[in-house]
Amino acid sequence: MLWAKKLALSLKESRGLQPLRIPWTCFTFWPHEPPHPLYPCSLYTCARLARGCTSLSGGPDSPMLFFREDGQPGDKGSDTILASTFSKSGSYFALTDDSKRLILFRTKPWQCLSVRTVVRRCTALTFTASEEKVLVADKSGDVYSFSVPEPHGGGKLELGHLSMLLDVAVSPDDRFVLTADRDEKIRVSWATAPHSIESFCLGHTEFVSRIFVVPDHPELLLSSSGDCTLRLWEYRSGRELHCCHLSGLQEPAEPWSDQRFAASRIAYWPREQCVALLCDRLPVVFLFQLDTARRQLVHRQQLSFQHRVWDAAFEESRGLWVLQDCQEAPLVLCRPVDGHWQSDGDSAEVERLSAVLRGNWAMLEGSAGTDGGFSSLYKATCDNMTTYLKRKEERLQQQLERKRRRDPPPGHNGPAKRAKAGEEPQGCSS
Repeated sequence: MLWAKKLALSLKESRGLQPLRIPWTCFTFWPHEPPHPLYPCSLYTCARLARGCTSLSGGPDSPMLFFREDGQPGDKGSDTILASTFSKSGSYFALTDDSKRLILFRTKPWQCLSVRTVVRRCTALTFTASEEKVLVADKSGDVYSFSVPEPHGGGKLELGHLSMLLDVAVSPDDRFVLTADRDEKIRVSWATAPHSIESFCLGHTEFVSRIFVVPDHPELLLSSSGDCTLRLWEYRSGRELHCCHLSGLQEPAEPWSDQRFAASRIAYWPREQCVALLCDRLPVVFLFQLDTARRQLVHRQQLSFQHRVWDAAFEESRGLWVLQDCQEAPLVLCRPVDGHWQSDGDSAEVERLSAVLRGNWAMLEGSAGTDGGFSSLYKATCDNMTTYLKRKEERLQQQLERKRRRDPPPGHNGPAKRAKAGEEPQGCSS
């Protein structure tokens, strides 16, 4: 059973469900049963966990604070969750917020294991395949590792970059750490010797928003960027295998066809080798077929929705679940029928889960509009040719004026010279 899990750790929640300041990109899906029968939906469990795991037990109307390991409150922030992830087995869950805290949970049973401090606000995090470490990437370009078996241990600096990191991934065998930055690069580093760089995957012309190592083909990497492309790599050699230009897949009549966009989620279904690409703030999901024999991506279909899509994830036995910004129909289940994906509107499971989401919609609506997406990461470009030509003309005029003052033309340098003594000035004869 697939349970939609909203990463809604309120941190300032008392009684009742209040709108939360959580970016919509923090939605995720967790393919496991709910941890406790008292909580019918795992997104409701997170709010309960926020109250149960706090180190400061206030009154009903007082804010709930998470304390750091040194006993001091974290940096003041808006309690916005910046990044979150589950471990591969679903046994652990980690998140970071804008108060520079890394919060680690055990899911069986649900328990807050630790609240640790990070150096800077984080942009992405992931667990290693062995689930012994959680890697945290921050805005300054550093990657720190935190121990999972020792939940109170401090962070260790693993990698450094010269630009802001947007995503981090680990190969299925834990041999390589892959990082994506704002400056168009994907770096592949050895996990045991992070200073040793195996390769760079170069080709994107804008920031790299998401990277994804294909689990059943661990030598392949998928990446998306603000340049509106989805690329397939053989990441150990840094060789680009295929590039799909998303702008060429759009319908001209689409109202967003002239906009720039980047992928906010890459999902993969090993059963059909299907890749789903969710783009930033768009009501569409692109579907591709991964052709491993030819080492290429084949565009299959574009799923269009009436509302902005928050997230998408595959369930092995059902198909593609889509979470959208619509209280009446928050969940959509899409299945392949004769090679064509279509929504299953009559599913009792969809209606049951949608009813739970509608009952807790106050938790979800707080995330709408709180995140600006990737719009601020694009290169600042402007058409300044007109201004340049105008300034150039002014500069040439100033140079010409200075030259005229320094070397005036003949006859314009003051009164005429006096005639020599004994000479009569020459004049016009009448």
